[in-house]
Amino acid sequence: MFEKFHVVVIGGGTGGLCLAQGLRQAGVSVAVYERSRTRTERLQGYRVHINPNGCHALHTCLPPALWERFVATCGEPGGAFGFVDEQLRELMLLAGELPPGAVRDPACAHHSVSRITLHQVLSTELDGIAHYDKKFERYERRDDGKIVCFFADGTTTEADVLVAADGANSAVRAQFLPGAVRVDTGILAIVGKLPLTGEVRRDLPKRLYDGPNMVMPPRGCGMFTAPHVLGDGVGENDVSAELDPVLFDNTGSYVMWAYAAARGRYPDASRLADLTGAELKSVIAEMIQGWHPALSRVVAASPEPTVTMLPIYTSVPVDAWQSTNITLLGDAIHSMTPFRGIGANTALRDAELLCGRLVAASRGELPLSQAIEGYEREMRDYGFAAVRASARSAEQFVSENAAGRMLYKGMLRFFNAVPPLKRRVFAD
Repeated sequence: MFEKFHVVVIGGGTGGLCLAQGLRQAGVSVAVYERSRTRTERLQGYRVHINPNGCHALHTCLPPALWERFVATCGEPGGAFGFVDEQLRELMLLAGELPPGAVRDPACAHHSVSRITLHQVLSTELDGIAHYDKKFERYERRDDGKIVCFFADGTTTEADVLVAADGANSAVRAQFLPGAVRVDTGILAIVGKLPLTGEVRRDLPKRLYDGPNMVMPPRGCGMFTAPHVLGDGVGENDVSAELDPVLFDNTGSYVMWAYAAARGRYPDASRLADLTGAELKSVIAEMIQGWHPALSRVVAASPEPTVTMLPIYTSVPVDAWQSTNITLLGDAIHSMTPFRGIGANTALRDAELLCGRLVAASRGELPLSQAIEGYEREMRDYGFAAVRASARSAEQFVSENAAGRMLYKGMLRFFNAVPPLKRRVFAD
């Protein structure tokens, strides 16, 4: 016996759209309400690393044509992941080598994708399902259990199941779980991207455009670089590129970079949020003075509109709550620091898991309440484990413990010198 219910997703980001695609494909009634006025608003961003968990979720939830489009618009496979010091001296390289003759399954691989392109793919074929310029304000529960959502434009909608996918500052979470909060880690990151032209390639060491790099100075800060390299004719620019061909471009190759340190390491940190891109580049130039000159060139040559400052927050894990027909996914419940690169992948994992449970409930395989409770129990375990792991990585990234960092570098060099041991220890 099939159970009919309507799912309302608040938030049209990565996790919310992936869930909508999966439910739509399975024939479950779903609608997405996004506060942005258009699909192309607020799309500026950089590459995002999709790991095998995220790939599996996309492969499961997307219809075949959109999955193929996702794979076709990903960046080219890069070289090894490098751990280097501030002079770009190699500490350890991690390469995902395949056995001779093996072919990597795209659904179980690592991919580099433009955030803009990923959003394009996820929002395709959702006409009539995705609604824009809908700022969620609050909800009310009716006597019959249905949820009524109220939007800033005066409209409402009803839901049998309400899913909060509205990001780290979730308005749904604020009402449903007011005790679930985010805290400031005290870390500030400055990020930017450098278009990867032929001239830039000639001017930079290959290590900087061949694969991602964790740059580890003696203590107190760190830098991450990662190339996003596209083949000729891959993808089409979103119409948002007309607004700013640098900030919104998703067809050009580039190197993204991020420098992070504790707030106290920056000169006059209280002013950083008010600085222009040019001024932020000057701050970083001072912070990395004496590092390899190629890193300074990457920062100096990055277009000013792409350079911005981000304060780093993290969720505080919460205990289990009473399951209802309101649930949450992604940053709306387990917002994490970017230092493990797993936030988007965890949101996609949520979407796949919740989709599977809701589809099973729609087919009468289990009660809806049990489907949501089971999803939340599993999601809390891996979601908050990811939050804790990301928080630890953030602390290590800006650690002032010079002796500890020196010991860690020595360990990386040791593993690099013993490839069989390195492969065993870093198999995942």
